[in-house]
Amino acid sequence: MNEKTSFPDQVQLGRTHMSISVVGLGTWAWGDRLMWGYGKGFGDDDIRQAFEASVAAGINFLDTAEIYGRGRSESLVGRLIHLCNTPLVVATKCFPYPYRVSARWLSKALNKSLKRLHMEQVHLYQMHWPFPPVSIESWMNAMADAVEAGLVRAVGVSNYNLEQTQRAVAALARRGLALASNQVSYSLLYRQPEQSGLLDYCREQGVTLIAYSPLAQGLLTGKYSPQSRPPGLRRLRFRRNMLERVQPLIALMREIGEGHGGKTPAQVALNWVICKGAIPIPGAKNAHQAEQNAGAMGWRLSSEEVAALDKAASF
Repeated sequence: MNEKTSFPDQVQLGRTHMSISVVGLGTWAWGDRLMWGYGKGFGDDDIRQAFEASVAAGINFLDTAEIYGRGRSESLVGRLIHLCNTPLVVATKCFPYPYRVSARWLSKALNKSLKRLHMEQVHLYQMHWPFPPVSIESWMNAMADAVEAGLVRAVGVSNYNLEQTQRAVAALARRGLALASNQVSYSLLYRQPEQSGLLDYCREQGVTLIAYSPLAQGLLTGKYSPQSRPPGLRRLRFRRNMLERVQPLIALMREIGEGHGGKTPAQVALNWVICKGAIPIPGAKNAHQAEQNAGAMGWRLSSEEVAALDKAASF
């Protein structure tokens, strides 16, 4: 039995009949100028190449949102998938702006997203945050309505804690539906889903945990150091002391990666998320990054390596 057979590259999305790659493609950066520098360090042609490289490598799961680039990300995704012959699973999100004082806004937001995506039905529609004033139960009822209308195949949430996820599960169950996913920040440097019991609950309920920022916005790539900090807003977040503290972890990731045929720290970090039972959705702004992300598939860290990384990241 070869390595690919031993470690499948696709898993079931929640309790649906859809299969998604164990590494997805996050498109937060696509169209985002302020945080990620769209239009300066990369542009539409780079994004096209990132998309094509991802699909060629077996990644079939794309995640976007109406708020990414103020709709630009969805438009880019829509343009690319429209020209692609490979079946893909597309996820997007509805943002609960304060002025959306009624769950009726979901239908309007969904229709705009579908138009930008050039889709009649989105595979996974997620509520982006559990913000007031509309209750979780009201949003889930609106989601169920969208499923019944044939506009959405599966329902997900994002940034929901354990109690909020439980409420979403219960609300959908009353409509005869199962929550497919919860998308949260999760990485070696942010372990809250483990510590709060959310990861275990999702596993018990058959809810796929989707991990955004699985590389801690680039901190786990090994690309940055106290002498070489990232540009833009991330420079403010990655202070010198944090970059100094993470270097021993990066060194361990390099050592472990070498034992797996020269895997990079980023690939080790993504594989760690997979080993925890979650789906990492790293971003890719060019073909090289896309190929690097795909290199996290087809193999697995040992339980001893996962434990060593857990310990090294506990600082």
